[in-house]
Amino acid sequence: MTNIAQFLMKIILVSTLFIASAHADDPFGEIATYDRNSFNRAVTDCDLLAAHHNDPERVSEGVTQNDMDKPAAIAACLKALENDPDNPRLNYQLARAYGYSGLHEESDPYRLKALNAGYPQSLFVIGYISILSWDGRGADPCYGGELVRRSALAGRFAGLVGFPHYVQMGTFDQCETYPAINKTEMKSFLDQAKNSTDDYYHLILIERLEKGIEGLSLGGE
Repeated sequence: MTNIAQFLMKIILVSTLFIASAHADDPFGEIATYDRNSFNRAVTDCDLLAAHHNDPERVSEGVTQNDMDKPAAIAACLKALENDPDNPRLNYQLARAYGYSGLHEESDPYRLKALNAGYPQSLFVIGYISILSWDGRGADPCYGGELVRRSALAGRFAGLVGFPHYVQMGTFDQCETYPAINKTEMKSFLDQAKNSTDDYYHLILIERLEKGIEGLSLGGE
C-alpha cells in the first residue's frame, strides 16, 4: 500500500471513530426530521388494525388498545412492512401492537426505526415509555423528556402540553444535559396547542399550564 493510500485509510478510520464517538455521546444523533412526503401513505391492513386514534400521521381512523386485535395487527403489519420496510408509520404501528401484547423486546427494532425517522408519534410514545417505565424496563426521564420535547417541536399535541406538564411536576429536576428546558419555548408550545384545539378540557389544561410556567425560575424568560 502506498503512503498516500495509507494516509487516506487513516483519515477514513479517524473520521469513522469520530462519528461513532459523537453518536455515543449524543443519544439523539441518529434522529432525523420526519418528512411525510418521503413515505407511502396508502392505507394498509396494518393501518386499519393498529393505527393510534390520536396519531396525527395516521391514514385511517385508528383503534384503541382495548379494541385492537393484537395478533391480527401484528400479522398485518409484518406483511405490510415486507413491501415497505422503511415506512415509519408502519414500523410504529407494529411496535404498538407488540407493546400492547407485552412483547417489548420484539417491538424494540420497530420502535427504534420509527424513532430514528423522527416520526412524531413515536417520539412522544418512546419518551412517555422512558419517563414512566411503561414497559417495566426502568425509567430514564431525562432521555424520555428530550424525546417528548422533540415531539412538541414536531407539533405533536401530546408533546406540546406534556412537556410543560412534566417540567412543572419536577420530572426533570435531576437531569443535567437534557432535556433542554426553556420558558419561552414552553410558552410557544402552549400557544401552538391552544391554536390547534377548541376542546374545552384541552383549553382548561393549557390555561393551567400557562399559569404554572409563569411561576417557574428558568432561562429564556
